Amino acid sequence: MSIMDWAWLLIKILIVIGITMLHVAYVVYFERKVIGHMQARMGPMRVGWHGLLQPIADGIKLFFKEDIIPSNADKPLFYIAPVISVIAALASLAVLPIWEAFSIVNINIGLLYILALSSVGTFGIILAGWASNSKYAFLGSLRSAAQVISYEISMGLSLVPVILFAGSTDLVDIVNAQVKYPFIANPIFIVPFFVCLMAAIAETNRAPFDLPEAETELVAGYATEYSGIRFGLFFIAEYAGMFIMSAFITVCFLGGWYGPDAWIPWLGFLSFVPNWIWFMLKVYSLIFFYFWIRATLPRYRYDQLMGLGWKIFLPLTLASIVVAAVVKIL
Repeated sequence: MSIMDWAWLLIKILIVIGITMLHVAYVVYFERKVIGHMQARMGPMRVGWHGLLQPIADGIKLFFKEDIIPSNADKPLFYIAPVISVIAALASLAVLPIWEAFSIVNINIGLLYILALSSVGTFGIILAGWASNSKYAFLGSLRSAAQVISYEISMGLSLVPVILFAGSTDLVDIVNAQVKYPFIANPIFIVPFFVCLMAAIAETNRAPFDLPEAETELVAGYATEYSGIRFGLFFIAEYAGMFIMSAFITVCFLGGWYGPDAWIPWLGFLSFVPNWIWFMLKVYSLIFFYFWIRATLPRYRYDQLMGLGWKIFLPLTLASIVVAAVVKIL
């Protein structure tokens, strides 16, 4: 690689990290506003016009809070746990194509790469629970481990029909396989899409699958003993994970950067809209669904959560693989 290639790679890394940090800041504001209006409240209104500066104020406050470390904690592991979660989240961004001409790197196993890193982030949570020397944090980390094992299998299997029809695990190839119609328009993909979306919500520990950090049972779960900037790192990892999973589902099922003008001839007048706009609209529609689910559904009991993963989602994905394979052969 030439110096210019390295410079362009660095610029792309900085752009993606910058977009992610901006997303983390303002998706929290968006969430508070959306849920506030769903509950007949106004949401943040004090800092800036309609509370637009609230995320900045919260970030500054968190940065200057005292970083407390429990006296009985395993300090090296306590330090490194949030870093692992953030690095795993940011590393996933390297292969996500926002449009065909823009991804940090394009590898032919991008789908498997993101699936693998979505599990690696859980190691940070497990280490946090172990290193904190707190029963609440430890129980939260155990729940997270069991939850990821249960739902990672269903998520992986739900993507098998995508691989069958795209003929590749390269994310760009998967999007290009949807140039005539998005996979979600095919009835075969309705069940895999639903299972993948629910598994993504469970893997990011979002309501109603937020058992690892259930406030009423475990205080703050695996993050109970964390404060200041280290707590903020877990926060960044969670909201970055929401963006990554939403973008991943957009690529695999919703046609990626292709807009409706690519599939519906009489919508050709929309061809002036940049591809990355369509991509972001799909991603934030899925993120809105995260918020909607949080505002409407109560938290599952732990046994219900495990039963849903093993007794319902797993058989559904296995059945969908059989159907997809039969249709592909025929």
